[in-house]
Amino acid sequence: MKKLKSRDREIHRKVASISAIPLLVTIVSGTIYSFLQPLGIDAFWLIKWHTGNFGMINLQPFYSIFLGIASIISLIFGIKLLKRNY
Repeated sequence: MKKLKSRDREIHRKVASISAIPLLVTIVSGTIYSFLQPLGIDAFWLIKWHTGNFGMINLQPFYSIFLGIASIISLIFGIKLLKRNY
């Protein structure tokens, strides 16, 4: 049981650390864009970042799929870890 718990923690930790930066970029760029738009400032580059287009590196076809799958995996293993603690 303890071995299974540590494996779940390891998976959760790895997936969360890999997806933390892209999630942060998505959250920050979307939030800043939504604040700037009512002010009449059109920062379209923020929407490009929000969707995974970083200029020279265009991850748009995979970016949202990666974020979704990584979030679901982190959520599942996080809930499993919480259930075992209570």
